[in-house]
Amino acid sequence: RGSTTFDPAPTRGLGEIPQAGPPDADAAVGAARAAMESPEWSGMKPAARARLLNRLADALEANADEFAALETLDNGMPLRDARFFHIAHAVETLRYNAGWATKLNGETIALSGMGDWHAYTLREPVGVVAQIVPWNAPLAMAAAKIAPALAAGCAVILKPAEETSLTALRLAHLIAEIGFPDGAFNLLTGDGETAGAALTAHPGVDKVTFTGSTEVGRLILRAAAGNFKRVTLELGGKTPVIVLPDADPAKAIEGAARAIFTNAGQVCNAGSRLFVHETLHDEVVEGVARIAESIKLGSGFDADTQMGPVISAAQRDRVRDYVRQGVDAGAALRAGGRAVEGEGYFVAPSVLTGTTEDMSVRREEIFGPVLCAMSFADEDLDRIAAQANATDYGLGAVVWTNNLSAAHRLARKLKAGTVRVNGGGLDPALPFGGFKQSGWGRENGREGIDAYTETKAVAIAI
Repeated sequence: RGSTTFDPAPTRGLGEIPQAGPPDADAAVGAARAAMESPEWSGMKPAARARLLNRLADALEANADEFAALETLDNGMPLRDARFFHIAHAVETLRYNAGWATKLNGETIALSGMGDWHAYTLREPVGVVAQIVPWNAPLAMAAAKIAPALAAGCAVILKPAEETSLTALRLAHLIAEIGFPDGAFNLLTGDGETAGAALTAHPGVDKVTFTGSTEVGRLILRAAAGNFKRVTLELGGKTPVIVLPDADPAKAIEGAARAIFTNAGQVCNAGSRLFVHETLHDEVVEGVARIAESIKLGSGFDADTQMGPVISAAQRDRVRDYVRQGVDAGAALRAGGRAVEGEGYFVAPSVLTGTTEDMSVRREEIFGPVLCAMSFADEDLDRIAAQANATDYGLGAVVWTNNLSAAHRLARKLKAGTVRVNGGGLDPALPFGGFKQSGWGRENGREGIDAYTETKAVAIAI
Protein backbone atom coordinates (compact mmCIF):
# COMPACT_ATOMS: atom_id res chain seq x y z
CA ARG A 1 0.00 0.00 0.00
CA GLY A 2 1.29 3.45 -0.85
CA SER A 3 0.37 7.10 -1.15
CA THR A 4 0.86 9.58 -3.96
CA THR A 5 3.34 12.40 -3.56
CA PHE A 6 2.34 15.61 -5.35
CA ASP A 7 3.99 18.56 -7.01
CA PRO A 8 2.09 21.45 -5.33
CA ALA A 9 2.40 23.71 -8.43
CA PRO A 10 1.09 22.60 -10.78
CA THR A 11 -0.84 20.04 -8.81
CA ARG A 12 0.12 16.68 -10.26
CA GLY A 13 1.02 13.28 -8.92
CA LEU A 14 4.74 12.45 -8.99
CA GLY A 15 4.76 8.86 -7.82
CA GLU A 16 3.72 6.35 -5.21
CA ILE A 17 5.51 6.29 -1.85
CA PRO A 18 5.36 3.03 0.15
CA GLN A 19 3.33 3.08 3.35
CA ALA A 20 5.38 1.42 6.09
CA GLY A 21 3.63 -0.26 9.00
CA PRO A 22 4.56 -2.06 12.23
CA PRO A 23 6.27 -5.03 10.46
CA ASP A 24 8.47 -2.60 8.54
CA ALA A 25 9.29 -0.74 11.75
CA ASP A 26 10.25 -4.06 13.35
CA ALA A 27 12.56 -4.83 10.42
CA ALA A 28 14.18 -1.38 10.53
CA VAL A 29 14.71 -1.54 14.29
CA GLY A 30 16.14 -5.04 13.92
CA ALA A 31 18.61 -3.87 11.28
CA ALA A 32 19.61 -0.84 13.35
CA ARG A 33 20.02 -2.95 16.48
CA ALA A 34 22.19 -5.40 14.58
CA ALA A 35 24.40 -2.53 13.41
CA MET A 36 24.79 -1.28 16.98
CA GLU A 37 25.96 -4.75 18.00
CA SER A 38 28.22 -5.28 14.98
CA PRO A 39 31.94 -4.42 15.15
CA GLU A 40 31.65 -3.06 11.62
CA TRP A 41 29.66 -0.07 12.92
CA SER A 42 29.97 -0.03 16.71
CA GLY A 43 33.71 -0.71 16.48
CA MET A 44 34.38 1.77 13.70
CA LYS A 45 36.97 4.38 14.64
CA PRO A 46 35.76 7.97 14.94
CA ALA A 47 37.97 9.10 12.05
CA ALA A 48 36.38 6.47 9.81
CA ARG A 49 32.89 7.75 10.67
CA ALA A 50 34.09 11.26 9.85
CA ARG A 51 35.40 10.10 6.46
CA LEU A 52 32.06 8.49 5.62
CA LEU A 53 30.15 11.66 6.46
CA ASN A 54 32.54 13.77 4.41
CA ARG A 55 32.16 11.37 1.50
CA LEU A 56 28.40 11.71 1.82
CA ALA A 57 28.74 15.51 1.78
CA ASP A 58 30.89 15.29 -1.34
CA ALA A 59 28.39 12.99 -3.06
CA LEU A 60 25.48 15.25 -2.17
CA GLU A 61 27.35 18.30 -3.45
CA ALA A 62 28.19 16.49 -6.70
CA ASN A 63 24.49 15.71 -7.18
CA ALA A 64 23.20 19.06 -5.93
CA ASP A 65 21.30 19.94 -9.11
CA GLU A 66 19.41 16.65 -9.03
CA PHE A 67 18.54 17.01 -5.35
CA ALA A 68 17.42 20.61 -5.86
CA ALA A 69 15.07 19.56 -8.66
CA LEU A 70 13.61 16.78 -6.52
CA GLU A 71 13.12 19.18 -3.61
CA THR A 72 11.34 21.70 -5.80
CA LEU A 73 9.15 19.03 -7.37
CA ASP A 74 8.12 17.66 -4.00
CA ASN A 75 7.90 20.83 -1.90
CA GLY A 76 7.28 23.61 -4.44
CA MET A 77 10.03 25.94 -3.21
CA PRO A 78 11.87 28.07 -5.81
CA LEU A 79 14.63 26.07 -7.45
CA ARG A 80 17.32 28.61 -6.60
CA ASP A 81 16.35 28.41 -2.91
CA ALA A 82 16.57 24.64 -3.03
CA ARG A 83 19.92 24.66 -4.82
CA PHE A 84 21.75 27.49 -3.10
CA PHE A 85 20.30 27.32 0.42
CA HIS A 86 18.67 24.02 1.29
CA ILE A 87 21.09 21.68 -0.47
CA ALA A 88 24.11 23.82 0.39
CA HIS A 89 23.03 23.90 4.04
CA ALA A 90 22.65 20.11 4.10
CA VAL A 91 26.18 19.70 2.70
CA GLU A 92 27.62 22.08 5.28
CA THR A 93 25.73 20.31 8.09
CA LEU A 94 27.24 16.96 7.11
CA ARG A 95 30.76 18.42 7.03
CA TYR A 96 30.35 20.27 10.29
CA ASN A 97 29.18 17.18 12.15
CA ALA A 98 31.85 15.01 10.56
CA GLY A 99 34.31 17.11 12.51
CA TRP A 100 32.64 16.22 15.80
CA ALA A 101 33.10 12.46 15.32
CA THR A 102 36.71 12.65 16.56
CA LYS A 103 35.98 15.08 19.40
CA LEU A 104 33.41 13.28 21.57
CA ASN A 105 35.68 13.12 24.58
CA GLY A 106 35.03 12.62 28.26
CA GLU A 107 37.06 14.12 31.05
CA THR A 108 39.10 13.02 34.05
CA ILE A 109 37.56 13.89 37.40
CA ALA A 110 39.24 14.43 40.78
CA LEU A 111 37.34 12.58 43.51
CA SER A 112 37.36 13.68 47.16
CA GLY A 113 36.30 10.45 48.88
CA MET A 114 38.54 8.04 50.74
CA GLY A 115 41.07 6.14 48.71
CA ASP A 116 43.05 6.76 45.57
CA TRP A 117 40.99 6.79 42.38
CA HIS A 118 41.31 7.25 38.66
CA ALA A 119 37.90 8.57 37.55
CA TYR A 120 36.77 9.60 34.11
CA THR A 121 33.71 9.90 31.87
CA LEU A 122 32.93 8.46 28.44
CA ARG A 123 30.58 9.66 25.73
CA GLU A 124 28.82 6.68 24.16
CA PRO A 125 26.16 6.59 21.41
CA VAL A 126 22.62 6.52 22.72
CA GLY A 127 21.77 3.62 20.38
CA VAL A 128 18.96 3.23 17.86
CA VAL A 129 17.44 6.58 16.93
CA ALA A 130 14.13 7.25 15.16
CA GLN A 131 14.14 10.58 13.35
CA ILE A 132 10.96 12.16 11.99
CA VAL A 133 11.32 15.20 9.73
CA PRO A 134 8.73 17.64 8.32
CA TRP A 135 7.84 18.67 4.79
CA ASN A 136 8.89 22.33 4.85
CA ALA A 137 12.67 21.75 4.48
CA PRO A 138 12.92 18.02 3.79
CA LEU A 139 16.58 17.50 2.95
CA ALA A 140 18.04 20.19 5.20
CA MET A 141 16.09 18.81 8.16
CA ALA A 142 17.07 15.23 7.35
CA ALA A 143 20.76 16.22 7.24
CA ALA A 144 20.43 18.11 10.53
CA LYS A 145 19.26 14.91 12.21
CA ILE A 146 21.24 12.12 10.58
CA ALA A 147 24.62 13.91 10.56
CA PRO A 148 25.13 14.24 14.34
CA ALA A 149 23.56 10.85 15.02
CA LEU A 150 25.90 9.04 12.62
CA ALA A 151 28.88 11.08 13.80
CA ALA A 152 28.14 9.91 17.35
CA GLY A 153 27.94 6.27 16.22
CA CYS A 154 24.18 5.80 16.53
CA ALA A 155 22.09 3.72 14.13
CA VAL A 156 19.46 5.83 12.39
CA ILE A 157 15.91 5.19 11.19
CA LEU A 158 14.74 8.21 9.20
CA LYS A 159 11.06 8.80 8.47
CA PRO A 160 10.52 11.68 6.05
CA ALA A 161 7.17 13.41 5.73
CA GLU A 162 4.82 11.49 3.46
CA GLU A 163 4.34 14.66 1.35
CA THR A 164 8.07 15.08 0.64
CA SER A 165 10.00 11.79 0.64
CA LEU A 166 11.84 12.05 -2.68
CA THR A 167 15.11 13.60 -1.51
CA ALA A 168 15.28 11.25 1.48
CA LEU A 169 14.87 8.26 -0.83
CA ARG A 170 17.61 9.55 -3.11
CA LEU A 171 19.84 10.28 -0.11
CA ALA A 172 19.43 6.67 1.02
CA HIS A 173 20.90 5.57 -2.33
CA LEU A 174 23.94 7.79 -1.79
CA ILE A 175 24.44 6.45 1.73
CA ALA A 176 24.40 2.89 0.43
CA GLU A 177 26.78 3.73 -2.42
CA ILE A 178 29.50 5.35 -0.30
CA GLY A 179 29.86 2.43 2.08
CA PHE A 180 28.04 2.92 5.37
CA PRO A 181 27.67 -0.50 7.06
CA ASP A 182 24.33 -2.26 6.73
CA GLY A 183 21.84 -1.07 9.32
CA ALA A 184 23.66 2.14 10.26
CA PHE A 185 21.10 4.07 8.20
CA ASN A 186 17.53 2.94 7.54
CA LEU A 187 14.63 4.67 5.82
CA LEU A 188 10.90 4.21 6.39
CA THR A 189 8.35 6.12 4.35
CA GLY A 190 4.71 6.59 5.22
CA ASP A 191 2.41 8.75 7.28
CA GLY A 192 2.83 9.72 10.90
CA GLU A 193 -0.21 7.87 12.16
CA THR A 194 1.15 4.52 10.94
CA ALA A 195 4.90 4.55 10.24
CA GLY A 196 5.72 7.34 12.70
CA ALA A 197 3.60 5.89 15.49
CA ALA A 198 5.14 2.44 15.01
CA LEU A 199 8.61 3.90 15.48
CA THR A 200 7.90 6.21 18.41
CA ALA A 201 6.27 3.43 20.43
CA HIS A 202 8.77 0.72 19.48
CA PRO A 203 10.61 -0.74 22.52
CA GLY A 204 13.75 -1.23 20.42
CA VAL A 205 14.15 2.50 19.77
CA ASP A 206 16.38 4.32 22.28
CA LYS A 207 15.74 7.90 21.18
CA VAL A 208 13.19 9.81 19.11
CA THR A 209 13.87 13.17 17.54
CA PHE A 210 10.99 15.00 15.89
CA THR A 211 10.49 18.31 14.13
CA GLY A 212 6.89 19.34 13.55
CA SER A 213 3.78 20.55 15.30
CA THR A 214 3.38 20.92 19.05
CA GLU A 215 0.28 18.72 18.93
CA VAL A 216 2.19 15.79 17.42
CA GLY A 217 5.03 16.44 19.86
CA ARG A 218 2.67 15.71 22.72
CA LEU A 219 1.70 12.39 21.12
CA ILE A 220 5.36 11.45 20.75
CA LEU A 221 6.02 12.18 24.41
CA ARG A 222 3.25 9.81 25.42
CA ALA A 223 4.48 7.11 23.04
CA ALA A 224 8.08 7.44 24.25
CA ALA A 225 7.11 6.88 27.88
CA GLY A 226 6.93 3.11 27.43
CA ASN A 227 10.67 2.52 27.60
CA PHE A 228 11.72 6.06 28.60
CA LYS A 229 13.15 6.91 25.20
CA ARG A 230 15.33 9.97 25.04
CA VAL A 231 13.39 12.67 23.21
CA THR A 232 14.35 15.80 21.28
CA LEU A 233 11.46 17.93 20.02
CA GLU A 234 11.66 20.98 17.78
CA LEU A 235 8.09 22.21 17.62
CA GLY A 236 6.04 25.28 16.75
CA GLY A 237 6.86 28.94 16.89
CA LYS A 238 5.35 32.42 16.79
CA THR A 239 8.53 34.43 16.42
CA PRO A 240 8.41 38.15 17.29
CA VAL A 241 10.29 40.66 15.15
CA ILE A 242 10.95 43.81 17.19
CA VAL A 243 11.90 47.09 15.52
CA LEU A 244 13.23 49.65 18.03
CA PRO A 245 13.04 53.41 17.25
CA ASP A 246 16.74 53.70 16.36
CA ALA A 247 16.64 50.86 13.77
CA ASP A 248 17.42 51.39 10.09
CA PRO A 249 13.89 51.21 8.63
CA ALA A 250 14.99 50.05 5.17
CA LYS A 251 16.90 47.11 6.60
CA ALA A 252 14.09 46.32 9.04
CA ILE A 253 11.53 46.30 6.22
CA GLU A 254 13.58 43.91 4.10
CA GLY A 255 14.39 41.71 7.08
CA ALA A 256 10.82 41.55 8.39
CA ALA A 257 9.50 40.61 4.93
CA ARG A 258 12.15 37.93 4.50
CA ALA A 259 11.42 36.54 7.98
CA ILE A 260 7.77 35.79 7.17
CA PHE A 261 7.61 35.29 3.39
CA THR A 262 10.61 32.97 2.90
CA ASN A 263 9.47 29.44 1.94
CA ALA A 264 5.88 30.76 1.81
CA GLY A 265 5.99 31.24 5.58
CA GLN A 266 6.35 27.50 6.10
CA VAL A 267 9.15 27.92 8.62
CA CYS A 268 8.90 27.03 12.31
CA ASN A 269 10.91 30.15 13.15
CA ALA A 270 8.98 32.47 10.79
CA GLY A 271 8.73 36.05 12.03
CA SER A 272 4.94 36.09 12.16
CA ARG A 273 4.50 38.88 14.75
CA LEU A 274 5.95 42.30 13.97
CA PHE A 275 6.30 44.84 16.78
CA VAL A 276 7.36 48.31 15.54
CA HIS A 277 7.89 51.45 17.58
CA GLU A 278 5.21 54.01 16.76
CA THR A 279 7.72 56.42 15.22
CA LEU A 280 8.56 53.85 12.53
CA HIS A 281 5.35 51.82 12.45
CA ASP A 282 3.67 53.27 9.37
CA GLU A 283 6.86 53.34 7.31
CA VAL A 284 7.84 49.77 8.17
CA VAL A 285 4.37 48.25 7.81
CA GLU A 286 3.76 50.01 4.50
CA GLY A 287 7.16 48.85 3.26
CA VAL A 288 6.48 45.22 4.18
CA ALA A 289 3.00 45.44 2.62
CA ARG A 290 4.49 46.74 -0.64
CA ILE A 291 6.91 43.82 -0.74
CA ALA A 292 4.03 41.42 -0.04
CA GLU A 293 1.99 42.80 -2.92
CA SER A 294 4.95 42.68 -5.31
CA ILE A 295 6.05 39.08 -4.65
CA LYS A 296 5.80 36.94 -7.77
CA LEU A 297 4.08 33.62 -7.07
CA GLY A 298 4.50 30.64 -9.35
CA SER A 299 6.08 27.28 -9.98
CA GLY A 300 9.43 26.78 -8.31
CA PHE A 301 10.90 26.01 -11.75
CA ASP A 302 10.02 29.45 -13.14
CA ALA A 303 13.10 31.66 -12.98
CA ASP A 304 11.16 34.76 -11.91
CA THR A 305 9.20 33.03 -9.10
CA GLN A 306 9.87 34.61 -5.71
CA MET A 307 7.48 32.45 -3.68
CA GLY A 308 6.19 28.99 -4.42
CA PRO A 309 2.99 27.32 -3.25
CA VAL A 310 2.23 25.94 0.18
CA ILE A 311 2.47 22.18 0.48
CA SER A 312 -1.14 21.10 -0.03
CA ALA A 313 -4.73 22.13 -0.56
CA ALA A 314 -5.41 21.53 3.13
CA GLN A 315 -2.58 23.86 4.12
CA ARG A 316 -3.72 26.50 1.61
CA ASP A 317 -7.24 26.43 3.02
CA ARG A 318 -5.95 26.49 6.59
CA VAL A 319 -3.86 29.61 5.99
CA ARG A 320 -6.67 31.40 4.18
CA ASP A 321 -9.05 30.55 7.02
CA TYR A 322 -6.73 32.19 9.54
CA VAL A 323 -6.68 35.39 7.49
CA ARG A 324 -10.48 35.36 7.26
CA GLN A 325 -10.77 34.78 11.01
CA GLY A 326 -8.52 37.76 11.67
CA VAL A 327 -10.50 40.06 9.38
CA ASP A 328 -13.81 38.84 10.80
CA ALA A 329 -12.51 39.58 14.31
CA GLY A 330 -11.69 43.18 13.36
CA ALA A 331 -8.16 43.13 11.95
CA ALA A 332 -7.32 45.27 8.92
CA LEU A 333 -5.86 43.58 5.85
CA ARG A 334 -2.99 45.74 4.57
CA ALA A 335 -1.81 43.26 1.94
CA GLY A 336 -2.96 39.91 0.61
CA GLY A 337 -6.38 38.38 0.68
CA ARG A 338 -6.56 38.30 -3.08
CA ALA A 339 -7.28 35.24 -5.17
CA VAL A 340 -4.19 33.80 -6.84
CA GLU A 341 -4.50 32.67 -10.43
CA GLY A 342 -2.83 29.58 -11.77
CA GLU A 343 -2.83 25.92 -10.91
CA GLY A 344 -1.24 25.27 -7.54
CA TYR A 345 -1.70 25.66 -3.81
CA PHE A 346 -0.93 29.36 -3.66
CA VAL A 347 -1.58 31.81 -0.83
CA ALA A 348 -1.09 35.54 -1.31
CA PRO A 349 1.40 37.04 1.18
CA SER A 350 -0.71 38.85 3.77
CA VAL A 351 -0.15 41.64 6.31
CA LEU A 352 -2.68 42.30 9.08
CA THR A 353 -2.83 45.24 11.50
CA GLY A 354 -5.15 45.91 14.42
CA THR A 355 -4.94 42.39 15.82
CA THR A 356 -5.42 41.65 19.51
CA GLU A 357 -3.88 38.97 21.70
CA ASP A 358 -7.08 36.92 21.76
CA MET A 359 -7.23 36.54 17.96
CA SER A 360 -6.28 33.14 16.58
CA VAL A 361 -4.28 34.74 13.77
CA ARG A 362 -1.99 36.37 16.32
CA ARG A 363 -1.98 33.60 18.93
CA GLU A 364 -1.64 30.36 16.94
CA GLU A 365 1.04 29.11 14.57
CA ILE A 366 -0.24 29.50 11.00
CA PHE A 367 2.72 28.13 9.03
CA GLY A 368 2.03 30.37 6.09
CA PRO A 369 2.90 33.84 4.72
CA VAL A 370 0.75 35.80 7.18
CA LEU A 371 2.15 38.67 9.28
CA CYS A 372 0.48 40.40 12.22
CA ALA A 373 1.95 43.91 12.65
CA MET A 374 1.59 45.98 15.83
CA SER A 375 2.94 49.26 17.16
CA PHE A 376 4.26 50.10 20.60
CA ALA A 377 4.97 53.46 22.21
CA ASP A 378 6.95 52.26 25.18
CA GLU A 379 10.75 52.22 25.16
CA ASP A 380 10.97 50.23 28.40
CA LEU A 381 12.67 46.98 27.39
CA ASP A 382 10.89 44.98 30.10
CA ARG A 383 7.48 45.90 28.70
CA ILE A 384 8.59 45.35 25.10
CA ALA A 385 9.88 41.90 26.01
CA ALA A 386 6.66 41.13 27.87
CA GLN A 387 4.63 41.78 24.71
CA ALA A 388 6.96 39.63 22.64
CA ASN A 389 6.91 36.85 25.23
CA ALA A 390 3.08 36.79 25.39
CA THR A 391 2.83 33.46 23.55
CA ASP A 392 2.95 29.75 24.35
CA TYR A 393 5.96 29.44 22.05
CA GLY A 394 9.59 30.41 22.45
CA LEU A 395 11.53 29.23 19.43
CA GLY A 396 13.08 32.46 18.15
CA ALA A 397 13.07 36.24 18.20
CA VAL A 398 14.49 38.97 15.97
CA VAL A 399 15.54 42.47 17.04
CA TRP A 400 16.34 45.42 14.78
CA THR A 401 18.31 48.17 16.49
CA ASN A 402 21.53 50.19 16.30
CA ASN A 403 21.71 50.40 20.10
CA LEU A 404 24.22 47.82 21.25
CA SER A 405 23.14 47.97 24.90
CA ALA A 406 19.47 47.56 24.00
CA ALA A 407 20.33 44.57 21.80
CA HIS A 408 22.16 42.75 24.59
CA ARG A 409 19.59 43.63 27.24
CA LEU A 410 16.63 42.62 25.11
CA ALA A 411 18.33 39.38 24.09
CA ARG A 412 18.49 38.41 27.76
CA LYS A 413 14.84 39.24 28.39
CA LEU A 414 13.30 37.41 25.42
CA LYS A 415 12.11 33.87 26.15
CA ALA A 416 13.39 32.26 22.97
CA GLY A 417 15.95 29.66 22.05
CA THR A 418 17.52 31.87 19.37
CA VAL A 419 17.69 35.67 19.28
CA ARG A 420 18.97 37.27 16.08
CA VAL A 421 19.88 40.94 15.97
CA ASN A 422 19.83 42.82 12.65
CA GLY A 423 19.43 39.73 10.51
CA GLY A 424 21.36 36.49 10.51
CA GLY A 425 20.38 32.94 9.67
CA LEU A 426 20.88 29.33 10.63
CA ASP A 427 24.33 27.80 10.97
CA PRO A 428 25.10 24.18 11.89
CA ALA A 429 27.42 25.46 14.64
CA LEU A 430 24.65 27.42 16.38
CA PRO A 431 22.40 25.47 18.78
CA PHE A 432 18.75 25.60 17.74
CA GLY A 433 15.68 24.80 19.80
CA GLY A 434 12.93 26.35 21.82
CA PHE A 435 11.63 27.47 25.18
CA LYS A 436 8.13 26.67 26.44
CA GLN A 437 5.93 24.75 23.97
CA SER A 438 8.49 25.10 21.19
CA GLY A 439 10.13 21.91 22.31
CA TRP A 440 12.79 20.05 24.28
CA GLY A 441 16.51 19.97 23.65
CA ARG A 442 18.73 21.48 21.00
CA GLU A 443 19.93 20.56 17.54
CA ASN A 444 23.15 21.79 15.87
CA GLY A 445 26.37 22.75 17.59
CA ARG A 446 27.98 20.78 20.40
CA GLU A 447 24.62 20.45 22.13
CA GLY A 448 23.19 18.82 19.01
CA ILE A 449 25.67 15.96 18.91
CA ASP A 450 25.77 15.54 22.69
CA ALA A 451 22.05 14.78 22.46
CA TYR A 452 22.93 11.53 20.67
CA THR A 453 25.22 10.34 23.46
CA GLU A 454 24.98 9.00 26.98
CA THR A 455 27.54 9.91 29.64
CA LYS A 456 29.16 7.00 31.46
CA ALA A 457 31.19 7.58 34.64
CA VAL A 458 34.03 5.17 35.44
CA ALA A 459 35.90 5.07 38.78
CA ILE A 460 38.88 2.75 39.28
CA ALA A 461 40.51 2.22 42.66
CA ILE A 462 44.27 2.45 42.46
